[in-house]
Amino acid sequence: MKNKIILLVFILFFLISTITGCQDIFKLDGSTTYESHPTSVSYTISYGYRINCTGSGKYSVFYKCDIPEVLNGGISDLIIHNEDYYNEIIATWNSVKSWNITSSLNKVYNLGITASVQADSLIINDLNGENALSIKEIKELYPDLISKFTKSQSNDTTVFIDPKNPEISNIANQVLLNSDTNNSFIVAKDLFKWLKQNTDYKTHFGSDNVQSAIYTLQLTTGDCDDLSFLYISLCRSLNIPSRFVRGFLVEKNNAIPHAWAEVFVGGNLGVNGWIPVECAGISSSVESEIHQNFGIEDVGHLRLFKDDGSNESINISLSGVRYKMFSSNRNIDASAYSKILNYQVLRNQKLVIDGNNKRNYE
Repeated sequence: MKNKIILLVFILFFLISTITGCQDIFKLDGSTTYESHPTSVSYTISYGYRINCTGSGKYSVFYKCDIPEVLNGGISDLIIHNEDYYNEIIATWNSVKSWNITSSLNKVYNLGITASVQADSLIINDLNGENALSIKEIKELYPDLISKFTKSQSNDTTVFIDPKNPEISNIANQVLLNSDTNNSFIVAKDLFKWLKQNTDYKTHFGSDNVQSAIYTLQLTTGDCDDLSFLYISLCRSLNIPSRFVRGFLVEKNNAIPHAWAEVFVGGNLGVNGWIPVECAGISSSVESEIHQNFGIEDVGHLRLFKDDGSNESINISLSGVRYKMFSSNRNIDASAYSKILNYQVLRNQKLVIDGNNKRNYE
């Protein structure tokens, strides 16, 4: 529960700092300008688990630590803590450092990664969907993406991403009807608008369990995982390929676990046709949410894990360190950590949306 409170406070502070302060909204030329904020930063991040093994008896510890990634920028000076690791690729394309330690020693293990990050915001300039493919074109040209990223995903007990649920698909189809277009970008934006109008960001105190998409829909509230799973389900209901991303929200002195979404709209937009969508914004203005969270991945987002459409993705992304004790006298205390050092703002800019629904950093 303590971690949930810390997460809520941090996300409230982080998102308020990036989506409030809208100024000059009613300019005569129809443009909107937001307050200046960082669009290029550098920092060092350390994250992983500290595992304290005390008592007596044999034990095994298993941990997979994801390599960090940014859409625009670079990662350097990668340091792996504890050399007893091996390289592994999980869920198709995620590079990790893995530990499988079996011992009887009383010992404190520091399993994790330190890396230098230089991040620049990525922005899709045109909010009108120019160059995006139609849903029909995606289905015809990218059958592999349709196969992987329009289906349900679950673990052994819960369907988290649920595009075939009648309640979810009915809403998605009504949004499509109201959109009066087959442009994948516009429809995905309208689904995002529906999400912002009908749900609220809220952590579920007392529980770290991730909600299913249908439960979030019925509850109308959820945290970053929950809202992302619902949004992905809505997109997939209409055959718009979509997937979840896990990583950190980073600010000076803070790095908090976070999740968001990506949708495939093609047309060389974003990264190979995929555009980012932040589902956990808290602005009361839907237009501000669209301007600042749809098709933008700002410097506060550091990626660790990218969904490949499989159930394995769900299972891996919801797990942390695992351990097994072979003696009742053995005690193991595992605690996650993340730390930011040397945070520097390299560039501050204003987000400007002109009268033609085009946006740029100035």
